[in-house]
Amino acid sequence: MQFTFAYPDRLMFLGLIPVLLILYFVLSRRTSARNRQFGIDGLSRLLPRQQAWKRHLGVGFALLSLASLNMAFAQPSAAVDVPRDRATICIAIDVSLSMEATDIDPNRLAAEKVAASQFVDMLPQGFNTALVSFAGYATMLVPPTTDRGLVKRAISNLELAPATAIAEGVYSCLDAIKLAPADPKNPDAPVPAAIVLLSDGYSTVPGRTSTQAANDAKKAKVPVYTIAYGTAGGYVVRDGRKEPVPVDKAELKNIADLSGGKAFTAGSAAELKTVYGSIAQQVGYEKQFTEITERFAGGALVLAILAALAVISLASRWP
Repeated sequence: MQFTFAYPDRLMFLGLIPVLLILYFVLSRRTSARNRQFGIDGLSRLLPRQQAWKRHLGVGFALLSLASLNMAFAQPSAAVDVPRDRATICIAIDVSLSMEATDIDPNRLAAEKVAASQFVDMLPQGFNTALVSFAGYATMLVPPTTDRGLVKRAISNLELAPATAIAEGVYSCLDAIKLAPADPKNPDAPVPAAIVLLSDGYSTVPGRTSTQAANDAKKAKVPVYTIAYGTAGGYVVRDGRKEPVPVDKAELKNIADLSGGKAFTAGSAAELKTVYGSIAQQVGYEKQFTEITERFAGGALVLAILAALAVISLASRWP
């Protein structure tokens, strides 16, 4: 983490830390030499044998506390993740028949429902969320809303359908984003938005292409984050025969690259959850320089308590 300081000149007091450390080292060596020269006095025999490491620990914590307090005095700032005030996220989910493959337990669609619902909960509270499903055609199931329960119920009710039209999923999301409410503070400003599209294959129907959809998304300044979902060994059973449905990454990566988004892959339920978490972090939060003086002040307090405990323990037989 990179820091900036409002008053960097106040950091000059950090120069006292090595001076105090050297002074402590010199005094310790002097005391040890005196004990070797004149013998250990009676009081030293009464103190616990482990008093030396306690003393060193107490001094170490005290100096670290001073350093942390000095950095707090300089009012540090750092780039931290801050939730975006508002945005619209459209989740587009492939419900083609290949999503019935059991290479992801219990099957691709069932695992996706769980992960997508968790993703909705990961987004900042001020976000609007829309839901689109697509197979041979796309359907806007939920327009942009802050009602998380409504979106998650729609996700749980997703059903399979034949064919795959990825481009229509993108276009349906672009239509949904247009329905997002404007910012009341700045109604003329474009609504910040992104599309999160999950699919396990490639387009199988004629019509508008995914390349065209990706370029139109870029023009609308709506990046598409794609998830290639499934494994190379996936298959479905049709009429008693196994039909391979391996995941196809090329088309989805092309959409992400052209639209300004990012392409991800997930070959298990755990990986899908991780991917959704990464996307939620990228679209839901932004880096902002924020004053973090209280973090250093709090650290100084904790270190001071530890130093005090180490000093107190010198007069006792604990730990």
